[in-house]
Amino acid sequence: MPVIAPMPAARPARLSSQREGAEESVAAGTTVDHLTETYRAHYRSLLGLAALLLDDTASCEDVVQEAFIRVHSARSRVREPEKTLAYLRQTVVNLSRSALRRRILGLKLLSKPMPDMASAEEGAYDQLERDALIKAMRGLQRRQREVLVLRYFADMTEAQVAETLGISLGSVKAYGSRGIAALRVVMEAQG
Repeated sequence: MPVIAPMPAARPARLSSQREGAEESVAAGTTVDHLTETYRAHYRSLLGLAALLLDDTASCEDVVQEAFIRVHSARSRVREPEKTLAYLRQTVVNLSRSALRRRILGLKLLSKPMPDMASAEEGAYDQLERDALIKAMRGLQRRQREVLVLRYFADMTEAQVAETLGISLGSVKAYGSRGIAALRVVMEAQG
């Protein structure tokens, strides 16, 4: 009859040390200090990203602050420190979407229309062109607008846009191409 030897006692200790090492690597990438440094380095760029998706400064600041709070709360799930910024960008995009949804619902419930934008005499010619572009951007499909904002206004690569939005690189190219074509048609018709 074969004899089965018991497992050596050293092996479970090695497994627990491997688990501790894994927990330390998770903790190392998600420290409060790392998040603080990310805040200092990228707050303005995230605020700019929110500004391109929303239309008022207060909402942009609220969205970015909320993004940092949420990532801070979930920092134990961020395993690699280099992905902290990607999580923050994705959170800013998602919170901006939510803010826009709430606004649309609020506009539907309003009994009176919102006041019109300022007249041409009150702004410079550049501001008028920018307003026309923003208006044209708002007429795009949501994904097209998000891709164009991240790609050209936030100056992200196509791969970064794909990662931030959770779509494929081919989808980024397709949405970008169709969005630019739609913008071109609208802008040429305006002026």
